[in-house]
Amino acid sequence: MGESDSHSNEVSSSSYRQRYGGMIASAEQAIARIRPGQRVFIGTGCGQPQALVEALISNAAKLDDVEVVHLLTLEDEVYGHRELAKHFRLNSFFIAGNLRDELSHGLAGYTPIFLSDIPRLFRSGRLPLDVALIQVSEPDTQGMCSLGISVDITKSAAQNAGLVIAQVNPQMPWTLGDCLLHVHDIDILVPGDMPVIEAKLPEPTETSRSIAKYIAALIPDGSTVELGTKRVPLAVLEYLKEKRDLGIHTEVVSDTIVDLVESGAVTGVKKNTDRGKIVASMCMGTHKLYEYVDRNPAFSFRPAEYVSDPHLISQLHDMVAIAVALEVDLTGQVSASSLRTEFFSGLGSHMDFTHGSARATGGKSIVALESTRNRGEVSRIVSNLSRGAGVAATCSEVHYVATEFGVAYLHGKSVQERALALISIAHPNFRARLLKEAIKNNYVRLDPATVEGKVFIGPQEFRTSCVLEDGTQINFRPMHPTDEKRMRDLLHSLSAETMYYRFMSNISTIPQKQVQNFVYIDFRSEMAIVGTIPEAHGEDIIAIGRYYLNPSTNRAEVAFIVRDEWQNYGIGTFLLTYLITIAKRNGIAGFTAEVLVANKAMQAVLHKSGCKVRSSVEGRVCSYELDFD
Repeated sequence: MGESDSHSNEVSSSSYRQRYGGMIASAEQAIARIRPGQRVFIGTGCGQPQALVEALISNAAKLDDVEVVHLLTLEDEVYGHRELAKHFRLNSFFIAGNLRDELSHGLAGYTPIFLSDIPRLFRSGRLPLDVALIQVSEPDTQGMCSLGISVDITKSAAQNAGLVIAQVNPQMPWTLGDCLLHVHDIDILVPGDMPVIEAKLPEPTETSRSIAKYIAALIPDGSTVELGTKRVPLAVLEYLKEKRDLGIHTEVVSDTIVDLVESGAVTGVKKNTDRGKIVASMCMGTHKLYEYVDRNPAFSFRPAEYVSDPHLISQLHDMVAIAVALEVDLTGQVSASSLRTEFFSGLGSHMDFTHGSARATGGKSIVALESTRNRGEVSRIVSNLSRGAGVAATCSEVHYVATEFGVAYLHGKSVQERALALISIAHPNFRARLLKEAIKNNYVRLDPATVEGKVFIGPQEFRTSCVLEDGTQINFRPMHPTDEKRMRDLLHSLSAETMYYRFMSNISTIPQKQVQNFVYIDFRSEMAIVGTIPEAHGEDIIAIGRYYLNPSTNRAEVAFIVRDEWQNYGIGTFLLTYLITIAKRNGIAGFTAEVLVANKAMQAVLHKSGCKVRSSVEGRVCSYELDFD
């Protein structure tokens, strides 16, 4: 079934009861058709058919050894209570908070599986369903019912179950997309007019908002975004309102999507698949959201095998997937559903979207986590995942990891680069210990240098060289704390004009504290590369190129100094090109620069960068923006 926009979905409550009177039964009559030992599917989340579940519990004494299969339920899972254990065996594809106690006491089972694979499990007969309890809208004049806010795996369950019992609820929103069932594909219709379950989602904290700001800076205009319903993804939505032409392709939408669409940020016009449509599988929200999606052609609700298909996700250009983790180790492996032997959630769509977005053209796989747990006593960035923790995303698929202390870009990085990047965004209280563990594990093979309790290590991978036209070789490497004297010597050697062009003021000396700030670099939010020539005493620094990242824009301000006698040899051009290469490796979107109008040489270097260059002049300063893509 395709888009239902062309369908006549006028509904008449009285007419459907007259037309399909032979299919109508009470909840108790319908549940009486279930037999002991059968496997029963219950509709998902806010779409759970409450009248049918209540009748199921009431008939528990007649239903020994019934296996209840579900994805997610928000109501109290009464059929998992200890006194009902002899009647119902729970088998869940996701561990919500209200199921953890039952799971720990052996009253529930958990089947780890990718969300996109569950429909195949039903169709193949490996998990045959005897009964599906679902909830639908009232049928329209053509006999079509909408699954409303719960399409997910519910449609597949209804298509593959031996007996389909549907609570027909006039309060269920009529959603559009691949979400319709014909009334004749249902066996029993149970009228049940009641409010649809509303979900109370977690309020973002200041920490989650800090993380969200970093993530929002990684999402350019025109991206297609996947967002969940945990604190950080919900907070990210708050910071996307100034974006333009975003698309949405996500497992679940919440109330926050309403404000985002109304702000004009979401249009979907840049999507290469489902252009102009917000594609989702289910809703988790309040009546405000349900009213908004009702008959709204901007939304296309589709089954999980479509929405969470990693191959389809990989075809979406500029696809950004945001996942939430419990732990990340120093190689970039992610645990999202369990710690030790305790399950906290499930695989869901985590791997589907991580896998798909990592392979999409211009795609980004982002993992978010607060830097600590247990009230700050335990770091979530760890040298090794907790014993028994399940790997939800491999180190090869994660592009970015974000905490409240910044963003680490991992894709294509060596283990040493990954470890150092992740240590730099760990909580400061744990960085020194993590560094020692990284050295012990042979992840990092460099001696650390410290100043005021901070750890600074220059990556060896950033060493290179160039040969000038006269045959002189200039070596380039990361700046190191031992460069403090060489840096001071370079500054003292510069002409007044060069100092004026670099610092935009007439200064003759640089305070020692500022020189120290120049040489102690964290090599993610700051980068400094020095050009050196060999001398009898070791080496002299003749050039410096550096950038400073603005995490709110994911752009870095770039600047150079080249010793006067070495100017006009192409060293500045080489440094800019090399810094662009490094910045791209760190997932930075572009450079900015402030250049005096009189500094024609620096302006020429920027225009030869090979980037898309924009500039504007205000007074004596010319402001530049360089886009890498």
